[in-house]
Order: sequence, then structure tokens, then C-alpha cells
Amino acid sequence: MCMFATRLDAVPLSARPMSTRKVDDDGSIWFFSRSNSKKNNEIRIDQRVHLFYSNPGSAEFLNVFGNAEIVRNTAKAKELWSAWAKTWFPDGVDDPELTLLKVQPVEVHYWDTQHNKMISLLKIVAGAVMGKEMDDGVEGRIVT
Repeated sequence: MCMFATRLDAVPLSARPMSTRKVDDDGSIWFFSRSNSKKNNEIRIDQRVHLFYSNPGSAEFLNVFGNAEIVRNTAKAKELWSAWAKTWFPDGVDDPELTLLKVQPVEVHYWDTQHNKMISLLKIVAGAVMGKEMDDGVEGRIVT
């Protein structure tokens, strides 16, 4: 799951939770979306999107900036299909409202901890008490 943000030039961003269906070997990220959705309409105007992923239990975070493309491809929809999708697309892969969103990342930033969450928290507290940085994190930037 991620927060999928569109309208990046507006404040506040337009964001909603979305379930990632697949990440291809080339890094493309796939989602299902309704053709008449607000997000699709916003992507038709501006293809730039921002995806925010988090795994708070492991203190892992991912920030993906990229470009989205609205795709109609029944073969790809079949590949990505799962039973839960029928909730939003009752006619299955033949649902006229079904579109795919393909996000091609442009820049990715990640944060992770080297140790578990408790050790990271203890290091932060110790650093605050001692007045010095005790960084336990790993972070980086990936530009495609």
C-alpha cells in the first residue's frame, strides 16, 4: 500500500491510499484505477505523481516521484488481477471502467534502520540526552 499523490503543483496534494499490484523488472509500478476517477482525471492533466510507502513496524520508508500513464490492456489486467479487485470492478478484467496506472519512477528516496525499531529508538533517546547525533539510519537516493 502507498499514498498515491497527484496534483503536485497544488496545496494540499490530492492523495489517496492505493494498492500496488506489481513492480516490473524495469521498475514500473502498476495499479488498478477507475477510468472516471478523480486521480485519472488529474493524471490526464499532469502525469507527475508521488508515491509514499511506509512499513512503520520495520521503520522502512520509500518516497517515489515519477510519471503516470493510464493504460488499457486486458492481458496486463489479467496478469495483475486478484479476487479483491472484483469489489471495485464487478465485471472483472472486462469492466469498462477498469484502467491500469503505470508509474515510471524518476527519483526514489529511501530510509531504513540498520537495527530494529527498539534499538533505533534507544539511539535517538541516547543522542538527545548526550547532545550528539547517533544515527542508526540508512538512507539514499536513486535516480532513474
